Amino acid sequence: MYQFHTIEARALEKHGAEKIEETLARRCQVRSSEEIAATPNDRWLAEATRMIFQAGFNWDVVDKKWPNFEKSFNGFDVHYWAMMADEEMGRLMQDASIIRNAMRLASIGRNALYFRDLITEHGSVGAFFASWDPDQYFENLIAMRKRTSRLGGTSGMIFLRRMGLESLVFSQDVVAALIANGVVDKTPNSKRDMAGTQAAVSKWRAESGRTLSEISQILAMSV
Repeated sequence: MYQFHTIEARALEKHGAEKIEETLARRCQVRSSEEIAATPNDRWLAEATRMIFQAGFNWDVVDKKWPNFEKSFNGFDVHYWAMMADEEMGRLMQDASIIRNAMRLASIGRNALYFRDLITEHGSVGAFFASWDPDQYFENLIAMRKRTSRLGGTSGMIFLRRMGLESLVFSQDVVAALIANGVVDKTPNSKRDMAGTQAAVSKWRAESGRTLSEISQILAMSV
């Protein structure tokens, strides 16, 4: 496994320092634990929902319709949607102002249950995510996968990054870089591969002082 300064040197050679720093500033903003903890509960459910609808779909279309989603879901109150009734599903499936995908709509109730449990267990959704340790990123990600709907893979990783957490995202280029650097031999899905990836990125994080989000982007730009 290469040291991170070697990987970063490859990215610099391919893209130049100015391009890399501009990309990191635009895509890899990490918020403080205080800012994460202060994020209202409804915003976690809202952004998770937006990500689920954007997965495999045109992101711009979802963004244009997003005000309609906010209206149809009455601001994404976690406690309300944790008790999502059949009547609500029927109403949403008749609402032409949003994207009417039954499986994705159904995921909102399950995810609201997850966020409601976090409120009960930790006081707020933000308080829970603010406590995440980047050196336990994949362990936490696996736990989130088990308790949520449609947030287990890349969608969950992008959701976390959007909410300001340090987050490695398994894009095609990131996976290619992990393979090229001898970390894994395929997309990490098993606990063993994720543990190996965690060990690698934690080492690179300590070595470079970079966040997981920055490491993810530099890996992508190195191939």
